Amino acid sequence: MSFHTRVVAGRTVLRCGRVGPFRPQKARCCTPPARGPVVASAAVTGNAEKLYQNLESAALELKRSPPSLKQEASADILTAMNALKEGGVTQKWGAALQEPFQRRNVFMGELKRVGVLNPQAIGIASIRDDKAFLFTVVGVTSVLAVAGQFLPGDWGFFVPYLTGGISIAVLAVGSTAPGLLQFFINKFSSIYPDYRERVLRHEAAHLLAGYLFGVPVTAYSLDLGKAHTDFAEAKLQRRLIEGQLEDEEIDALSVMALAGASAEAMQYEEIVGQTADLVDLQRILQRSKKRLNDSQQQNMTRMAVYEACSLLRKYDKEYKAVQEAMRRGASIAECVRAIESA
Repeated sequence: MSFHTRVVAGRTVLRCGRVGPFRPQKARCCTPPARGPVVASAAVTGNAEKLYQNLESAALELKRSPPSLKQEASADILTAMNALKEGGVTQKWGAALQEPFQRRNVFMGELKRVGVLNPQAIGIASIRDDKAFLFTVVGVTSVLAVAGQFLPGDWGFFVPYLTGGISIAVLAVGSTAPGLLQFFINKFSSIYPDYRERVLRHEAAHLLAGYLFGVPVTAYSLDLGKAHTDFAEAKLQRRLIEGQLEDEEIDALSVMALAGASAEAMQYEEIVGQTADLVDLQRILQRSKKRLNDSQQQNMTRMAVYEACSLLRKYDKEYKAVQEAMRRGASIAECVRAIESA
C-alpha cells in the first residue's frame, strides 16, 4: 500500500433527473402501457452506467499518464467517485465517516474478541520470508560445494570456493544493506502456499477501507513482489507532509494503513505483510498536530487494528465480493460495483 501527496478540493454535482408522479391511465390494448417506475428505473440505470464509464475512463487515463502528471490525473478519479455518490449510485462510499469512533485505550483481549488470532504478533516484524531465502541460499550452495569436490581437474577446487563465497556474500549484504536483497526475498516468499491468498486478503482490505472512508483507489496490483494499493493523491495527503493532520484525519488514515495487516491477523497467526503498513502508520502519526508519546502510538496501533477488524467484520459480504473481483483482475470500477452490489 502507498500513500501519496495531494487531495483534490471541490466536488462535481451530477444528479439524476427526477421523474414526475405516476398517473395510471386506462389501457387501450391488451399490452399495458409503460409505467412511470419502469421509466425511472431505466433512467437511473442508464445514468449509473454512464457514471461508471466515467470512472473507468479516469482510471485508464491515469494509467497512461506519465509519472509527472499522475497527481493531476488522479483528480479525475476523485471527481468521478464524487459524481457516483451525488448520483445516488454508491451508497457505501464514505460510509465509515458517518460513524466516527472515539479514541480510547484498546487492550489485547479486545483484539482477540474482534477476530485477531494472535494479538501478540501485532507490531512484530515477521522473518518468515527472510528465513526461507537464507535457508535456501545456504542449502543450495552447501550441496553444490560438496558436489563440486567430485568434479574433474581444477573445477573440483574452484566450485566449492565459489559457491561458499556466494553464501558469505549474501550474509554480508543482508547484515549491511538488507534492502538490496528484498527483491529476491519477495521471490522466495512465493514458495509458501498461502502467499497469494495473503496478498489478496491484504490488498482487498486496503481497498475496502479506503472506499469506506471516502478515499478513492487509483490502482492496485497482486503481482509477485509488486503488490500494492494506491490511493488518490489529494489535499489531505499534501497536509500529511506538512504535518497538519487533525485527530479525525489521523484516525481514518491509521485504520486505512493497518487494514491489510488486520485482515491477515484475522486469518493467520503470523502477520507477514505488516512491515510496510507499520511504516505508513508511523509516517502518519508523526504528522499529528498533537504529539504522541510511545505509549500513545502503541495504543493507536491497537486501536487502528481494532477498528479495521470491526469494519471488515461489519462489511464481510463487501470484503468477500471485492476479493473475488480482485482475484480475477477486475478494474477499479468493477471493484466499486462489487462492493455496492454485495
